[in-house]
Amino acid sequence: MAEQRQLVTFYIGEELYGVNIMDVKEIVRVQDVRSIPNAPNYVEGIFNLRSEIIPIINLHKRFHIKKMAMSEEDELLSGFVIIEIDGEKLAVIIDKVSRVVTINKDDIQPPPQMLSGIGAEYIEGVVRQKEKGYLIILDIHNLFNPKELQKISELRK
Repeated sequence: MAEQRQLVTFYIGEELYGVNIMDVKEIVRVQDVRSIPNAPNYVEGIFNLRSEIIPIINLHKRFHIKKMAMSEEDELLSGFVIIEIDGEKLAVIIDKVSRVVTINKDDIQPPPQMLSGIGAEYIEGVVRQKEKGYLIILDIHNLFNPKELQKISELRK
């Protein structure tokens, strides 16, 4: 039997992305964001989640992705996906949460060289979707190099 993986899927811009469900701590509605001076441009700020300070990452800025045109209904599905990388919790801004999907590992194809501005090094693979296009599986452990993670981590203080 093919090995299966569960992914939490969401939209950033017009593309559907997925991350391993084991890397996702929770999904929360947009909170009050405090901006931080001198932070990297893709760090939107920080917010307080149950007394834990969490940096907010804007992948739109990081990868130059246009925001999705959203209806009021879509707005209700936007927020932050809280992920954990090397013990550090980060909030990633998403335009719209989709659903949890189960995929066969055999269905994951290597990413095309250039996929909507995101470099292949950040992508674990892609899965062709029946409805339309691809589901892009992000490799969250490669989204930031150790130096960037260190800088982001220091923003909590």
